[in-house]
Amino acid sequence: MASNMVSVKLKDGQVMQCYVSKPERPSAPAIVVVQEIFGITDWLKSFADGLAAKGYVAIVPDLFCRLEPNIKLDDNNEKELQKAFKLYGEFNQNQGVEDLKEVVEFARKADGASGKVGITGFCLGGLMTYFMACRSNVDCAVAYYGGGIDQHLEESVLIKKPFIIHLAENDQFINKTAQEKIIAALDDDEKLNVHIYAGVDHAFCRVGGHGYFAPAAKLANERTDEFFASNL
Repeated sequence: MASNMVSVKLKDGQVMQCYVSKPERPSAPAIVVVQEIFGITDWLKSFADGLAAKGYVAIVPDLFCRLEPNIKLDDNNEKELQKAFKLYGEFNQNQGVEDLKEVVEFARKADGASGKVGITGFCLGGLMTYFMACRSNVDCAVAYYGGGIDQHLEESVLIKKPFIIHLAENDQFINKTAQEKIIAALDDDEKLNVHIYAGVDHAFCRVGGHGYFAPAAKLANERTDEFFASNL
């Protein structure tokens, strides 16, 4: 397994840094991993490294490159947490989708990649993953507790490829009403599935975070592994 930072030049000249972790085997499917509001953190890199160890080319784009490139914030630091929410408020989600589309095309042609590309993301990255499932040609998508998905469910009819979402039962940012709307729109037992994790809060998969809960994270990640193995 090998990892490094790679510069991806977007069509408008913007340069986006991406953390890339590669497996030893050739011709591997790629998975784009979309950040939370904290940038490309050490935990996110470790998640990507875990995917590479399972045989995928994992690519983590710097989603906030147009606001503040190479930002890395600590959610345990109140000042940095507030900065993360500020960046979230300033972030242009539609532009972010267009940037991610270019990252997907980069991933299809990356050295050692097979051409198939999945996408996954957490929190803001979960919302962006949902948008990509609706608006792009990714081969499959896995969203972790994407806040705001319930406000864009009219787009769900555009999803043509397999998609699953992991939700926390007690999510402070995605309430029960929002969860019910998401289930009604997305849980059809065919290509779309919603998984609810009892008793846990937002960000239950982020190791070291306040909401981390190992048993739920393990189950969600096992389901994600099975999903990617079946669809990539």
